Amino acid sequence: MDDKEYIARRVAKELRDGDVVNLGIGLPTMVANYIPEDIEITLQSENGFLGMGPVPEPGKEDPYLVNAGGLHVTINPGGAFFDSAESFAIIRGGHLDATVLGALEVDEKGNLANWMVPGKMVPGMGGAMDLVTGAKKVIVAMNHTAKGKHKILKQCTLPLTAVHVVDLIITEMGVIEVTDKGLLLKEINPNYTIEQVQEATGATIIVSENLKYTEI
Repeated sequence: MDDKEYIARRVAKELRDGDVVNLGIGLPTMVANYIPEDIEITLQSENGFLGMGPVPEPGKEDPYLVNAGGLHVTINPGGAFFDSAESFAIIRGGHLDATVLGALEVDEKGNLANWMVPGKMVPGMGGAMDLVTGAKKVIVAMNHTAKGKHKILKQCTLPLTAVHVVDLIITEMGVIEVTDKGLLLKEINPNYTIEQVQEATGATIIVSENLKYTEI
């Protein structure tokens, strides 16, 4: 499997039965395809519905059913549609158990930068600021580096989306928890070494005494 599928499959293992979860655009959307069959997760889309299902099969897309990123999705039986005001009342009211989103940068303090690169055209922050401050758990799902450049840093260099909000970082290399003492490597992809993970990380990582190999 490729890196994106690996990350999405590992993120899905973090979700618990009964959770209400928001999936960000891009890679996080793929998580919907790998939710374990023995649990029930309600996926929320910030443009106004609950009960989002997996990505539709090619040729079976509903042109009127898209997520916040404009990508075609499906809806599960019992799903509900509502306006943006109701959607953000869910988000800001603390009713999301988790949100999964990508990042341009994350640092060892749990600060997140995921909405703009200075000098480039950007559509705006969208709902990211609300999601990461309103959800009970914030999971960043992303590639560990960008063309060899560090994305996990000692301190973010790009404009921040929010401060001290990230709980967990899941990449193709492993699972890193943001703690008061720093970045704790809890799991590692067996295809990588601890030294490789550290080299790809722009901050010092702490290796858990109970470090596990990730199983997908």
